[in-house]
Formats: sequence, C-alpha cells, structure tokens
Amino acid sequence: MYARSCGATTLGVDGVLIDVEVDVANGLPGFEMVGMPDAMVREAKERVRTAIKNSGISLQQDKITVNLAPAGMRKDSAGLDLPIAVALLAAYGMVPSERISEYIFIGELSLEGECRRVKGVLPMVIQAAKAGMKFVVTAEENVNEALLAEEITVYGIQNLAELVAFLNGRTVLQPSSRQHEAACDEDSQGDFADVQGQFFAKRAFEIAAAGGHNVLLAGSPGAGKTMLARRMSSILPQMARHEALEVTKIYSIAGLLPKDSGLLRARPFRSPHHTVSAAAMIGGGTIPRPGEVTLSHNGVLFLDELPEFSKNVLESLRQPLEDGCVTVARVNSTLSFPSRIMLIAALNPCPCGYYGEPDHSCECTPPQIKKYTRKLSGPLLDRFDIRIRVPRVSYQELTSSRQTENSASIRQRVEAARKIQLARFAKLGLFCNAQMNHGILQRCSHLTAEAQDLLKMAFSEKKLSARSYDRILKVAQTIADLGGSGVITEEQVGEALQLKADIL
Repeated sequence: MYARSCGATTLGVDGVLIDVEVDVANGLPGFEMVGMPDAMVREAKERVRTAIKNSGISLQQDKITVNLAPAGMRKDSAGLDLPIAVALLAAYGMVPSERISEYIFIGELSLEGECRRVKGVLPMVIQAAKAGMKFVVTAEENVNEALLAEEITVYGIQNLAELVAFLNGRTVLQPSSRQHEAACDEDSQGDFADVQGQFFAKRAFEIAAAGGHNVLLAGSPGAGKTMLARRMSSILPQMARHEALEVTKIYSIAGLLPKDSGLLRARPFRSPHHTVSAAAMIGGGTIPRPGEVTLSHNGVLFLDELPEFSKNVLESLRQPLEDGCVTVARVNSTLSFPSRIMLIAALNPCPCGYYGEPDHSCECTPPQIKKYTRKLSGPLLDRFDIRIRVPRVSYQELTSSRQTENSASIRQRVEAARKIQLARFAKLGLFCNAQMNHGILQRCSHLTAEAQDLLKMAFSEKKLSARSYDRILKVAQTIADLGGSGVITEEQVGEALQLKADIL
C-alpha cells in the first residue's frame, strides 16, 4: 500500500516543497524514515504514531517506510508531521488518496493529535502558490501568516481528527479569512522630539534616513548616541508591500513573527550585544539560518560600543555592507541571505570616554587609546558614509522648554527625498542613493563647477580613497534631494565633507 502527500520546509529564506511518500508492507513491524531527515524530523515517527492512536484511529502493525523527497536535501521542519500522518493514513485507506493530492499540509502534531504552530509557514505557502497548489491546511495559529500569501485557499485545523473527518467528507471546513492583525506600535520607537539639543546630529540622521546611509557616532558617555540611534526607525519611510513581505518571511523562518500578526510594516531595528558571535551576526548553523544582518534587512542594525565587538565579527560585516547580501557556505548547502541594511554604530573615543572633551580630562594613555580603537580597520570605517562627533548636551539645552521638531515632520522630508530617488532609479531596481555603484553615480549625479573644485581639493588634501569619494558624493546627492535641487552645489558638497569627519 502506497500513498503520497505534499509538505514543505525552508531553505535559506525560501520555502521548499517536500513530497512525502509512505509505503506500508507486510513484514517485521517497524517505522523507517529516509530522505535526510534531521533529528527533529526523525522524531516525527513517534509523534505521528501516538497522535494517530490518540485521535481514535487504530492501525495494524506493519513495516512502514517514509521517504522525504528530494532525498539530497536535509529537512529540519516539525511541520512535516502533518503530511507524514496524512500520507500514512492514506496508505492504510483511512483517507482517500485522490483527495489529499490537492492539498499541501503544514503542521506539528502533539501526542494528543493537536495541530501546533510551526515557524516558516509564510515562505512555504508562497512557494506552494508559485507551484500551482490551490489549498493549504495548517494549524489555526498559523492561519493569519499563511493568508499573507496570495492565490491560495487556507484551511485552519485544531487537530488531526478534524482533518480526517474533513478529508473523508464527514465535516465541512470553511476557508479561513483574516480576523485581526497585530498593529504596529510606532510610539515604541521613540520620537526625535525627546532629544534636547544635538541639532547637528539630528540633521545627520535626517540625511542618513533620506539616503539609506551608514552612520558612525563618537562621543562621551551620556551624550545621547544611543538615544539618537534608537529613534532612527521613527523617521524612516514605511516599507512597501514587497519589502514588508521580505521582512515577514525572514522573521517567520527565524521564529520571531509575533503570534496572530500580519505583515510586518515597521522597519526592523536590531541591537545585538557586543558578545555576539560571527555566526549569530552573519548567519550559520548546519543548515544555515539568518543572522542579525539578515534580521535587520530593510531596517537598522545598531552596534553600540563598537570597539567591544570582536574583530572577527566586525570584519565579517564588510562584505554584507558592500553587497547587500550574505553568502553562507556549508557542506550541505550554500545559501544567500539578504542584508540590505543601514548600519548605525556608536563608540566612545577612548576607554574612559572623555578623550577630546574640553571640560573633562581624559585619563587614558596614547597606547590605551590605540589599543581600544585597533579593532576598527580602515576598510570598515570607510564603509560609514556619515561619521560625526556627538558633543555633550549643555545644561541650557537640557532644561530648555523650547519645542523641538518631532519625527513625523522629519519623516515627511525623508519621504519626499525618497520619492525623488525612486523616480531616478525607476529602471535600475534601486531604492535609495546609498545603493548606487560608481557607474550609476557618475550617470545620475550632476555637480556645479564650484562643487567639483571643492571635491577635487578635498580628495587631494584628505587623501581620500575611491570608496570615500563615492560615499561623499552619495551623501551630497541626498542633501540635494532633501533640498529639492537637481544639481549638487558647493554648499551641499561642503556639508557632505563635514559629515565625513575624522572622529578617531
């Protein structure tokens, strides 16, 4: 007796359809599973057998063989419990084989036969829809997530017994529809109106948000570096649907998608601790999983106390920042994860934090300062488009009752600048100035003669690299976009140079 059902797992940030084949034959009773299942999937035989028994279905003891195809790919999703159970029941004639061929089944089974939520459902269902599948059956808790995929009908079930009754035509399941969606609480991001003073830093953040530029902040303890960084998300434009879908897929695979949530609309903000490993930052594992740079995709990655991170972790960021993706190679597979991020980093200028402060003496020796900043290589620092010093806030600024500009006002200007950029890059597949390469930059950026002279002088005097030249020009282009100017002027180049200060 042979039967087949369709399940799914994930590989990288995409779903993969799995053919579950079950053969039941006479012989010594046993339950063998082949097709490179990992430990989680191998244990499914105990969950499935017990779930079927506790659902009131008795199966005779036979030799059972389960094959998960394609056999050359490792499977690691507990969501294969449900298709294994359905194919097994079909092999015994408990459900009609011709009926189950129309469905894809995704769900973990408890020992009582309850259908539990699994991670990665969204990319699985999207892949099923691309493959022409019309129906998906999953746990009730995964329904909202599955409904984000288009052109596929979703059925939510509570337990295995309910599914068996539905497949046998004894009950009717209604297609699921979205009941509610968790709202994004944008107030939790904070507001720039909370930041007293720091007008130069706020201007730098506005430019960074408008062009998608990386920012490095240096300043003494308590100057407001972290406070500023945590409010960056509040001035970034809302994600388009395709961006939100990318982020939601990533968070679904990582198991970080909130229960009953819909499409994630708020841009990600990730702030890993400085003890993070390179694998956790970039992604890794036997079957590679997304790291922090991928979880920050289309959003912000904030590294506080930058010199405290290991040199290996910091250097591993160079390629993702340049390419917008991470390639993780393992024996079993080589996968690419998206990592189009804004990197914001903060550091103190020395171990005690007060080097260069006019009203506070620094107790660090030159060798201590050199050792502290040694982890920050030139190529890494070169990838920060904006580098500024954040001074301490004066008492007058801190206690001032003057209303400062809020995030909503800044976001309006940022969105206006982004619209200009989207129109500029309409045929190039880019979304902001920071993504321009040298060739596109040369074609799209137009400078006045005075601006060219200033940039030439700065290139010679500061001994700028080609990468630094491009990044200064990108920032100048963003400043021009914020001002609604079609040509980059001398003043805009001057401001871009001011934002690329030698802060160390």
